[in-house]
Amino acid sequence: MSGATRTANCASRHWVARGAVAAVLALAFLPLTGCLFTTRKLPIPKAPAITQTIAPDLLVKQLNDRWDALHTLYAKVEIQASTMNAKQGVEKDYTTFPGIIMIRKPEMLRVYGQYPVITAPMFSMASDGKNFTLYINPKHIAYKGPNELTHKSKNLVENIRPGFFMDALIVRGLAPDDWCMVTTDTQTVEDVKKKHLLLMPEYILTVMRRKPGSQVMQPIRVIRFHRDDLLPYEQEIYDQQGNPETLVTYGAYTDFGGSRYPSTVTIKRPQEEFQIVLTVDKVEENLELKDDQFQIEIPPGVKIQALQ
Repeated sequence: MSGATRTANCASRHWVARGAVAAVLALAFLPLTGCLFTTRKLPIPKAPAITQTIAPDLLVKQLNDRWDALHTLYAKVEIQASTMNAKQGVEKDYTTFPGIIMIRKPEMLRVYGQYPVITAPMFSMASDGKNFTLYINPKHIAYKGPNELTHKSKNLVENIRPGFFMDALIVRGLAPDDWCMVTTDTQTVEDVKKKHLLLMPEYILTVMRRKPGSQVMQPIRVIRFHRDDLLPYEQEIYDQQGNPETLVTYGAYTDFGGSRYPSTVTIKRPQEEFQIVLTVDKVEENLELKDDQFQIEIPPGVKIQALQ
């Protein structure tokens, strides 16, 4: 190779190197000039007017005190039920109907359902805490069985138990063998009416129980409190395997003649794929509720089916 050719090749490599350096420098300084990015305004979430702070043990005490002070509950509600089949992609909403719910601690429960137009009973369910009776008037059939569901049926009605009503309608206090921890979080939610975002600081109370003979802690419940009023707005209840069994959302709290209670209670049962929404019209606490109000008289000739 001649000397001239070598000189030309070297010059060519020199300019290529200079071009590469220039490109790298350009990429390095372009962000400083704003050529590789754009900016846009994002909605700024509004913080609540009040954000309360409370120690974990006081939050638990407040929950326990509220539970201890409640002995009975009488509520008039509107009940709307929905079922869903995720595999088929089908959801069915049933007509809303009026109902009455009565609770007496420790575990007494009575639920009435009436037809939405005519004043006639649709169904009635009663429980003493161990066993329950469900009477469906138009079908002239009654179900009796234990409160705890031990065998799931393809018939949705046979899987309904009074326990999840109790757990959803009253946020229980902690049992002596419960363990808990409290964490904080902040949710960003949309106010559809006012068309802006809201910051919702919250406390998360996780209730656990140690499995016998094990170091494993079993989740029992997760209760979420808004920090503006320190009242529960959501509750997740787990089964023995740690799967979410009941999901409850509490609407805005309303003063019902001295009793602060959620205006709506939404109960979701993901495993059975159904939902119940209770719109609360009236609530009275600590009324005298007698034993016979938690008993159902089955008319003669009605078929009684025993459940497991």
